[in-house]
Amino acid sequence: MDLNLLEATTLVQEPSQWVILDARPRKVYREGHLPEALSFPWEDYTRTDADGVPYRTFPPEELAAALGQLGISEQTPLLVYGDADSSWGGEGLLCWALAWLGHQGPVRLLNGGIQQWQQLGYPITNQETILATTAAAYHVTLHPELNISAAEITSQQESLVLIDTRSSMEWLMGRIPKAIHIDWKDFSHGSDNRPLSADELNRLLQDNGVPAEAKIVYYCTGGVRSGYAWLVHQLAGRPTAVNFEGGIEEWNRRP
Repeated sequence: MDLNLLEATTLVQEPSQWVILDARPRKVYREGHLPEALSFPWEDYTRTDADGVPYRTFPPEELAAALGQLGISEQTPLLVYGDADSSWGGEGLLCWALAWLGHQGPVRLLNGGIQQWQQLGYPITNQETILATTAAAYHVTLHPELNISAAEITSQQESLVLIDTRSSMEWLMGRIPKAIHIDWKDFSHGSDNRPLSADELNRLLQDNGVPAEAKIVYYCTGGVRSGYAWLVHQLAGRPTAVNFEGGIEEWNRRP
């Protein structure tokens, strides 16, 4: 997937080139969002699965249908934004899900999120965007290698580096054996929560003892915060990482 950052100063000059997706909670979206942005919070597209694991992202065809109802096809140029805060980095899970589905159009993350947009004095609105009158067909080309199951982690653990992106308290209460703890908040910086640069990410991983060529699996409770870490990893151009979408909830329910 063609994934990169886009600056607010660029977006304001070419807003019609992108379908804009707001990944924050719907309540926060209604309080104020970028003009023409559509609400797409992870809370609306996850559920507890048949095995009792909560926060599971909708199956690919259901997720594709939800995007199609917004008039989005797999070719649509998308601009995703959040705030790296209120949705626990839900913009990362959304970008991961698009890569997982095999999105073919360009996907851009608004650098600095809505806070950078507002700091520059650009307008926000609380008027909900009118949906497309015609649904689109979203064709899935699934990339299963971007996800991993608890069973696969168990069988491959010696070849993986697991990074737990939850809080220190959650980490102390229990984690996957041999995991390394790096709080997801450490993957962004500054007053506008910008993603770490490639050099900054490399330094963060090195300082935490992560080998340069390691196959990294990011995880949290249910794939949201780890999805943000995965996003920063991808933007930095490092070898492809994996988001354990089931997270500790799936791990704790493994046979």
